[in-house]
Amino acid sequence: MELTNENVLGKIISKFGEDNIRDPYSPDGIMTITTNRESIIDLIKYLYEDEELQIRFLTTLCGVHYPDQKDRELCVMYQLHSLRHNYRLRIKVFFPSAEPIMPTLTNIYASSNWMERETFDFYGIIFTGHPNLTRILNIDEMEYHPMLKQYPLEDLTREDKIDTFFGR
Repeated sequence: MELTNENVLGKIISKFGEDNIRDPYSPDGIMTITTNRESIIDLIKYLYEDEELQIRFLTTLCGVHYPDQKDRELCVMYQLHSLRHNYRLRIKVFFPSAEPIMPTLTNIYASSNWMERETFDFYGIIFTGHPNLTRILNIDEMEYHPMLKQYPLEDLTREDKIDTFFGR
């Protein structure tokens, strides 16, 4: 079977239902779907273990912060790849910043270990079941997560800026 976005999406929806698989679209030809925290582990296990799909390579796991999306401020994005079929799939899970908790993938992909640590370090997302969820790039004493969009891009208190140099 040739993997196309349509037949992969059909297989996933028939297994998990339209309640758990939402918002399918294909930017740049990569099938992108949204699911929930409760389904993500079963979904990724299914993609990994299915002999027809063989989606067994985790290329990316990262966090995204959307501060203006109420109750969907944080997102973990997974990009998976079938080396056998040269097929890519993107999965997103949105959740509120008040509950920054996701299950770990380390039992499926050993490579997710450092990606989850980086996501924790930069976004504060806690991966339950992770064997060593500690900061990986920033100092342990940091009390904030630098990729969260909580601060203005410019220092508005600076007085040495001349607006004409900045096109204003």
